[in-house]
Amino acid sequence: MIKHIVLFKLQEFENEAAKEAKQKEIKLGLEKLENIIPELKSIEVGINSNPEENFDIALSTTFNSMEDLATYAKHPDHLAVSKILRAVLESRSCVDFEI
Repeated sequence: MIKHIVLFKLQEFENEAAKEAKQKEIKLGLEKLENIIPELKSIEVGINSNPEENFDIALSTTFNSMEDLATYAKHPDHLAVSKILRAVLESRSCVDFEI
């Protein structure tokens, strides 16, 4: 199995409420993918609670193979959520490893 972990740092927002709303939109959009993309075996999305840390959202997913991860990455519903995220993304960090 493959564990795919991604950390997202969002751009600055006009206020905290706007940032929180966008984080929730992204979280819900990602979580819905579990019921849509068969290759996605599990997903967990967390919004950072610690203001001392640099990243805003953490994504942890599992797949049976790297090929399944590639299928997920190209899936139209994943791309739709990615578009929303990229519009407010400052940086991203990722690791994929076998479990």
